[in-house]
Order: sequence, then structure tokens, then C-alpha cells
Amino acid sequence: MEFKDYYQVMGLERDATQDEIKRTYRKLARKYHPDVSKEADAEVRFKEVGEAYEVLKDPEKRAAYDQLGASWQQGEDFRPPPDWDAGFEFRGGGFTQGDASSFSDFFESLFGREHGPVRSARGGFHTRGEDHHAKVLIDLEDAYRGATRSIVLQVPEVGADGRVHTRKRTLNVRIPKGVRQGQHIRLAGQGASGMGEGLAGDLYLEVEFRSHSFYHVEGRDVYLDLPVAPWEAALGSRIKVPTPAGVIDMKIPPGSSAGKKMRLKGRGIPGKPPGDLYVVLEVALPPAKSDKAREIYRRMEQELVFNPRAHLGV
Repeated sequence: MEFKDYYQVMGLERDATQDEIKRTYRKLARKYHPDVSKEADAEVRFKEVGEAYEVLKDPEKRAAYDQLGASWQQGEDFRPPPDWDAGFEFRGGGFTQGDASSFSDFFESLFGREHGPVRSARGGFHTRGEDHHAKVLIDLEDAYRGATRSIVLQVPEVGADGRVHTRKRTLNVRIPKGVRQGQHIRLAGQGASGMGEGLAGDLYLEVEFRSHSFYHVEGRDVYLDLPVAPWEAALGSRIKVPTPAGVIDMKIPPGSSAGKKMRLKGRGIPGKPPGDLYVVLEVALPPAKSDKAREIYRRMEQELVFNPRAHLGV
């Protein structure tokens, strides 16, 4: 897909003020209006200018567009990234100028064609605000207990100089007990403001777990690779096992081998039903760093008839 440089379309510098954008649009709209223009490509240029203005006149759309455009290189094929982590993301159009259905595929790929303007019985256009999307990073333990986390969003706004700036907005977010990786938390009315009497949009926070040094998660199930000594695996033992909810005692059955998976029902991420905690045994060998340790290994070699490769036929 070809990247559209909306500033170039309107003949503007990238630091143009919102007033400059408005004045330029009015001038170009008059110049290329199909009813009055004698230019051969007037209709095409009129649509291009209208599309560019639709983005650049809106501080939020403009800030998002500037962010994407900053990483694009001339001559490259443009593809929007799967998600934006700047603290705001757009779902839908919020169109106020012209016929949005005539806008380019490039525009649609960034802003979609939903949430157009609605005329109320009292007159005037009223549009629901954009829904914003962001990510919130939490610890696995937060999903077991619930928590409150502070997140910082980058919010675009028009400054006193008429240019678009971003300001930091801090929200305290309650993380519910039992939340899953990839789940969305909806904060009603915390998205962009609506136009006219339109309601504000919502903020959707996608939950992401921080990487953990020894747990990994699949859905509501949690997995732990648990090292055990050779004698604990061979003879059986009762050992202490860490879980995200706290330390527990667990029985290792005699004759356990490396890779054995033990299920602790209901000890995964809470829910209805809760997930399970799977403990996967790893047999850890004591290091042979001392003369005494090496002697013990030699006696084991002599006294234990053991060929770990017998099942391979060697």
C-alpha cells in the first residue's frame, strides 16, 4: 500500500498550526471544488485534500498519523503495525467532512469507516468519541490476588501555540482477580471526547503479563519446571514448591523421572472454573567438584546397574 503524505497533499510543513491547516483547507477546497474548478484533476484533488484535512484537523488522528509516518521510509511499501503502544489507538472514523466512503484504502486501514456523525433531533452533528486502546503490564501474581496499577497514557491535544502536543495522563486501574493474558479491561468514558453531545469513547486496556523467571502461562493454566535431586525422584519425597499464591508442600512419588508432569488442580489462575498448576520435574545432578563427590559417582557407576540408553538398543 502506498503511504499518503497528507502534509504534502496540502502543501503544509509538519509543524503547521491547526489554524494554518484550517485556512489552507478552505483555500484548496475552493480551488479544487468540482463545481467551480477548471483543473482537469479537480475532483481527484478535492477528495485528496478532504481526506488529508480529515486527519490533520483532528489532534488525535494527527498525532497517531505523525507517529506512524515517522518510521516510514520513502519508497517502502506501507503497512500499519498490528498494534500501537503510544497510549492511544483508533477504531472507527468519527468523520465530519465529506463522504467517508470515498476516502482511500490507506485512510481506511488506519481509521476504519465506523462511528460516523449522527444528527440529533435538536440539530447539529453529534459523534461518539473514539475508543482508545493501550496495554497494561502486570505481574502473574496480580492475576491471583487482584491489584491496582498506575498507567501513563500519551494524550494528544492542541496547545496554546495551535500545534498538536502530547501530554501524560495517569490513571489508576483496578486489575480484577482472575484476569487472563490478552483479556481487555474496559474503562467506560475514558476514551476520546465526543463531538457535540456525543458520549466519550471507552478505553480498552489489553492485559499482558511480565515475563517470569520460572512460571509460564497457557490460558488459565500455569506451568513450573521444578528441579529435584536424584534421590528425591528415585525414593520419593515431600518437598516445598513455590506457586504464585504462596509456597505449598507436594509429594514426589518414588520412581519419578525427568519430564514427569504433576497436576495441582485449581491452583492456576482463579476463575470459574480456575486453571491448574502443572509441575514438570527436572532431575538436577549434584556437581562433581570435590574428590568426595567424584568418589560417590564412581561407586554409583560400579554398584548401580544402569544403562540410560537401553531403550535405544545401545
